[in-house]
Amino acid sequence: MRAFISVILIFVYALLALVLQQTNGALDAKTQRLVNKANKNGPYLGLVIPNLFEMSPLLESPSYIATNLTIDFSGRRFRFGKIEGKKVILVMTGLGMLNAGITTQLLLSFFKIEGVVHYGIAGNANPSLNIGDVTIPRYWSHSALWNWQRYGDGPEDELALEVNGDYTREIGYLKFADYTINNNNIINLKSGGGKSSSSSSSYDNMLNNVWYQPEEVFPIDGTPEERQHAFWVPVDSHYFQISKNLEGMKLEGCLNSTTCLSTPPKVTTVQRGTSASIYLDNAAYRDFIYNKFNVSPVEMESAAVALICYQQRTPFIVIRALSDLAGGGTAESNEAATFTPLAANNSIAVVIEFIKNLSV
Repeated sequence: MRAFISVILIFVYALLALVLQQTNGALDAKTQRLVNKANKNGPYLGLVIPNLFEMSPLLESPSYIATNLTIDFSGRRFRFGKIEGKKVILVMTGLGMLNAGITTQLLLSFFKIEGVVHYGIAGNANPSLNIGDVTIPRYWSHSALWNWQRYGDGPEDELALEVNGDYTREIGYLKFADYTINNNNIINLKSGGGKSSSSSSSYDNMLNNVWYQPEEVFPIDGTPEERQHAFWVPVDSHYFQISKNLEGMKLEGCLNSTTCLSTPPKVTTVQRGTSASIYLDNAAYRDFIYNKFNVSPVEMESAAVALICYQQRTPFIVIRALSDLAGGGTAESNEAATFTPLAANNSIAVVIEFIKNLSV
């Protein structure tokens, strides 16, 4: 009887240890063995992909050759394969900055990664670009970290906690009163966007101002707990140089024989892109953010990937195909539901070509 009780106790202790291990986020023994096995064959190029509809066409592409290794942990699935002879790991993040940041950190923490390619679709803020165009920005920012200024204060007033170095007025602000419409449907537009007015407006708005803030970052080669700040995060210069070779690529312009883009899509390097966990479908804010920051793609994940790679000192690049004009503006400009598959396929075509050039 004592022997039986001892066996039961040992089983319970082992089970408890396993539960605690999984609860604390550690890898179980089987997963750890798979990770160790994978890393013996590394390093890999990590492909970080927002959603399933952006990943599935790549999985079905003849350029992607899957291996029999797939590793699941922390709610993510890491798929192993090759693209144009390059060893790759594919992982889907899910929507938004938090998911993208967590997934990228898991990828870099557990696997031998030589670089990261993040791709997908995006809204467009740049009036000189069109649906289907594939953009490759030089810099990325997170544009939804704000200091929301109290009503009654203005640009000359110090922000709360600014004196401590926590917040700054260096990047600029959005004044809500600049977008107030009166009964005659006239809007004051000091910051650009929307309707125009020949006269200035004295309207006020209790929402006042929001000031854009840089992220606090802690690079691996910095001092722990000693913060640095970053707003515009540059992609890898070598990757960006390679991407310029892709600007003559021919892209698909038709969904079928009857649904085509009015302007042939192109690959273009641009100066800036921006992210926030906000689906931007507002023309006034689109115009504001373009005029303020000269951004082209606007979406919900890339800056998180950029900020993680920047802190981990891992080369990265972002490739985003434009699926709509954020907020609308032309007959086909807000056809996100129609042209999303086309944009996703174009982004994948450019990713494959980038990897082919990277392997040369």
